Amino acid sequence: QVQLVESGGGLVQAGGSLRLSCAASGRTFSTNAMGWFRQAPGRGREVVSTISSSGDSTYYADSVKGRFTISRANAKNTVYLQMNSLKPEDTAVYYCAAARDFLPIRMWESTGSWGQGTQVTVSS
Repeated sequence: QVQLVESGGGLVQAGGSLRLSCAASGRTFSTNAMGWFRQAPGRGREVVSTISSSGDSTYYADSVKGRFTISRANAKNTVYLQMNSLKPEDTAVYYCAAARDFLPIRMWESTGSWGQGTQVTVSS
């Protein structure tokens, strides 16, 4: 399995921006789809965005469309999540995940590789 380490979380005011990074180890990064998920206090983990191994296909949750952008740099084994126009409801622990290309999102939890998470807090 690929090892994942997230960074870039922090405290930001509403309307601000953050960029999350996820560094992956292993030689399979370029063949994996990558995703960002989040878990707010008292809620289950939910998908934020995913990107295919080639970067050609992306998915965004409705709640973040137009505000967040996922990208990847296969040469650097890194995936990013640019978060703009942040809202207090974006406050959560953000997790990076890797999974087989085009795997249904509902299967990522049980079959994907996961990072430890990074806290994002948006103040009003």
